[in-house]
Amino acid sequence: MVDVYEKVIDLSRRRGFVWPSGEIYGSVAGFIDYGPLGAMMKRRIEDIWRDFYVVREGYYEIECPTIGIEPIYIASGHIKGFSDKMFQCPHCNEFFRADHVAEEYSIRNASSLSKHGLMRALTDQNCISCKKPLGEVEVFDFNLMFNTSIGPGGSRKGYLRPETAQGIFTDFGRLLRFYRDTLPFGTIQIGRSYRNEISPRQGMIRLREFTQAEAEIFVHPDQKDHPNFARYANYEMPLWGMDHQEGRLDPVVVPMSEAVESGLVANEYVAYYLALTHEFMLKIGVDKDKIRFRQHLPDERAHYAADCWDAEYFSSRFGWVEAVGIADRTDYDLEAHAKVSGEKMTVFIQYPEPRLEQKRTIVPKMGLLGPRFKTRAKEVGEKIAASHPRERGTYIILDEEEVFIERELFDLRDEEVLVRGEEVRPHVIEPSYGIDRLCYAVLEHSFYQDDVEGEVRTVLRLPPIVAPVKVAVFPLMTRDGLEEIARGITDAIKKEGILAEYDDSGAIGRRYRRQDEIGTPFAITVDYDSKEDGTVTLRERDSMQQIRLPIQDLPETIRKLIKGEMQFNKA
Repeated sequence: MVDVYEKVIDLSRRRGFVWPSGEIYGSVAGFIDYGPLGAMMKRRIEDIWRDFYVVREGYYEIECPTIGIEPIYIASGHIKGFSDKMFQCPHCNEFFRADHVAEEYSIRNASSLSKHGLMRALTDQNCISCKKPLGEVEVFDFNLMFNTSIGPGGSRKGYLRPETAQGIFTDFGRLLRFYRDTLPFGTIQIGRSYRNEISPRQGMIRLREFTQAEAEIFVHPDQKDHPNFARYANYEMPLWGMDHQEGRLDPVVVPMSEAVESGLVANEYVAYYLALTHEFMLKIGVDKDKIRFRQHLPDERAHYAADCWDAEYFSSRFGWVEAVGIADRTDYDLEAHAKVSGEKMTVFIQYPEPRLEQKRTIVPKMGLLGPRFKTRAKEVGEKIAASHPRERGTYIILDEEEVFIERELFDLRDEEVLVRGEEVRPHVIEPSYGIDRLCYAVLEHSFYQDDVEGEVRTVLRLPPIVAPVKVAVFPLMTRDGLEEIARGITDAIKKEGILAEYDDSGAIGRRYRRQDEIGTPFAITVDYDSKEDGTVTLRERDSMQQIRLPIQDLPETIRKLIKGEMQFNKA
């Protein structure tokens, strides 16, 4: 039997949603082109995301280059740690991602196994391509970043960004000033990211070039009660926590206030964005019965994260697929960039009233530092002043190495000072959305087939706000002035900023089927009665119900139907 995935991909290619990139040259796995309808659908999903995060949450959008210089990824840890474990089949010489092959053979927690553990797990298995025994294959790390050179002669090394977040982190100082030096604040970015996946075999699910929509919300480390939490306090959704997973229990559906109070979710900020993400996924057309939120287990959660959840949807072909990650990343990212760049990456928080405090000041002896560190004496002095000295001296980081500074090179002074506030390094709450994975979820979950008069009708039940074409306009005949009326209606609807498509090709039933297949929610038919009484037939895609409406009411009615301000049966 052909599964839903094959039907969705076939429809996507035929009707201009998605197809392989560079098809005339054989294509390469992990790259796709969005066709005319797919590109529009994707933009609509991105704009809905912006509506949630920019319009409603008030987080402004920035746009950074997709190529970053090497120090960015040294600081972020991508150069050292952004890798997957892979192996090469000794028979067919194909490369595979080791944990994915292990998962094919139902080896539990494969993603958390070490290289040696994966090697042992795969020893008795067969290659998933040539089916021959793998034996003791070597499992090794493969860095997923694409590298490039900047400028003539390749004098400066760069990388295609593996995520959009780092641009926001490196812009932290300027963004802080933009937001008037106050917490909390957030910034978003939607754009391309690149990962040199080892063996992408999952269509739109695993790509080498993909679109991310990320928000970085900077909050006070001691103030993680969301100011608008009441909006989602009673919002219920399926949460699959660590205890449920380890006990092989089903997800629980609980209000977000209860999830925070019980400790299931770490804090209100994380809970708020779990609920917001769930609401967003429902709005764009992901099936509510095929969504769950899975908490990262201890052995898969980053060591610096206070809490981390994945929003997953169920696919008939791929099972549970991660689409969104929501994490409390603490101050890891800002601290990492502070160490490498020398910037403070902090916010000055003023106290309500100044206070007197005993303070130990570290005063570098520049006369002694100069001969030893020469042109870098000032930099070393600043690092000494910001350090935490011990009895014999202190340690600073210089060129990514720990350097010991003897006690003789600085003075310590204890004094009483008037303190007006403190420097605080914010924690980061990060919702990170995979737009392409969500596009596939919407296509698969909206795909539907039924029988109409002995014929299979294929329908994409896309929400009206996501559908590429909002309304189709059909003249019953292309004579007697019907086509002029239909074109006039099409133009009037377009003036409202709504994409309408005029179609006079073929039988009216065939035209309906064409529009159903691309997800057009509404169709207007101009017939001979339209010439007499100035009314037309308006048809709704999913129910196939039809009503008569005056032509002059159409633009406003269509606008309200698309925005959900009116139900079709009340139009």
